[in-house]
Amino acid sequence: MKTIYYDDELNNEFSEAQITPKKIDGNYKYYYTSIWKKITHIFWYRIIAFPIAKAYLFFKFRHKMIGRKKLKKYKKVGYFIFGNHTHHLCDAVIPSMINGMKDTYVIVHPNNVSMPYLGRVTPSLGAVPLPDDKEATKNFVSCIEYRLKGKKAICIYPEAHIWPFYTKIRPFLDTSFRYPVSYNTPVFCFTNTYQKRKHSKNPKVVTYIDGPFFPEEGLPKKEQRQKLRDEVYNTMVERSKNSNVELIKYVKKEKIND
Repeated sequence: MKTIYYDDELNNEFSEAQITPKKIDGNYKYYYTSIWKKITHIFWYRIIAFPIAKAYLFFKFRHKMIGRKKLKKYKKVGYFIFGNHTHHLCDAVIPSMINGMKDTYVIVHPNNVSMPYLGRVTPSLGAVPLPDDKEATKNFVSCIEYRLKGKKAICIYPEAHIWPFYTKIRPFLDTSFRYPVSYNTPVFCFTNTYQKRKHSKNPKVVTYIDGPFFPEEGLPKKEQRQKLRDEVYNTMVERSKNSNVELIKYVKKEKIND
């Protein structure tokens, strides 16, 4: 079994991808409203990526989702969905599997739109890169508002960094929960777990979907954020206990000398 040593749950990154991110400044176009761009989105998202992703998840990991019915009532409203960040490819496609025919936009690191060739396609697949300056931030926020008005789902990985096949939930800040508080939208979460298979070395990926959670009106905004964060975090921690196979062992450095 591979062992990875870490010292900072909030900031350590273990993705193997080596990409030089481009700067997301005021010139970056976050969304388009033309018919042509809508057509290219349907082509890449629905015709190419969706069926390939679904086949990959099934044949590689026998992917199963539990709790999708909780989303049915909210198919006509925009909402946020938070998940654990444990696989470079699964994390890119599972949000779309969860939301089905509802378009899903994933807030990502600029790396995801900086790859040669593929980086030109990922925005059509729903990648929304984090901004690098004040002007880009205005455009980023405008994009979030536009997608919510369009009744889309916006996915956020609050752990921020990929820890491949990690079976627990890392502590995360309440920063990204300011969005559902600001727009008073429902919040869902999903927890990808890794479970044993009898006749394969690859684990079965079982995704648990929970919610909705709502900002509690009457509380100060900061307390609303923290409460939402805690509800989502605690739910994901409980769901993560369904993992029963460990492919990579993560050891905190300070424990080595204990």
